Amino acid sequence: MSIHRFVLPDAAQAAEACSHQIVSHLDNALLAQARATLAISGGSSPKAVFREMVKADVDWSRVHLFWVDERCVPPHHEQSNFRMADRELIIPARIPHRNAHRVYTELRPDRAAERYAEDIAEFFRLGDGELPQFDVVHLGVGADGHTASLFPGDPLIEDRSAIAAAVYAEHLAQYRVTLLPGVLVNAKHTVLFSTGSDKASVIHEIIDGAYDPVHHPAQLARHARNVSWFMDEAAAAGIG
Repeated sequence: MSIHRFVLPDAAQAAEACSHQIVSHLDNALLAQARATLAISGGSSPKAVFREMVKADVDWSRVHLFWVDERCVPPHHEQSNFRMADRELIIPARIPHRNAHRVYTELRPDRAAERYAEDIAEFFRLGDGELPQFDVVHLGVGADGHTASLFPGDPLIEDRSAIAAAVYAEHLAQYRVTLLPGVLVNAKHTVLFSTGSDKASVIHEIIDGAYDPVHHPAQLARHARNVSWFMDEAAAAGIG
């Protein structure tokens, strides 16, 4: 396991550096294999990263996209992580839509999670009990310390065997589908991106505090293989 931290002067430079790292990992994967796999985060913060990624000279026809988590809304809803990625990454980069392995949120949340896990298992040709290994997993960090849709106190944070699950974010009154910790820490490369002064306190706890992923789920990244964390100076202000 190795963790590398990169602190950039502002959010734009952090997004650019983060995108370069993701693209580098994808390029290296494509040199060694026929296709590369990337699991992406949602919300608003990845937009800047995606906009930088589309500028790169990548053979996107060989890159397969998955989602770290998804909100249980229709795929063209304004809160859909798929919709955001489609507009900011898939269409501009001309990634074939057959390479975008979205969560079928048209289904009930529990069935959507089952279907997503089944699709991942089929794509990676997994046997019983096996977990996928993405070439790159891109994660964000919430102001409460959550990552993916693993929120503080969720018992799923202890799950190391399943691929995906439906969760109910009570404070958001919303169902979501999320990849689970065993999958997240199994990635070949993990790239985290977080910016803004509202993240400074929790990033200090995640990096410098005692290991307690139940309260700070983003600490799960401590157990990932190769981790690169990109922050701006405002987000990194509390790090010792």
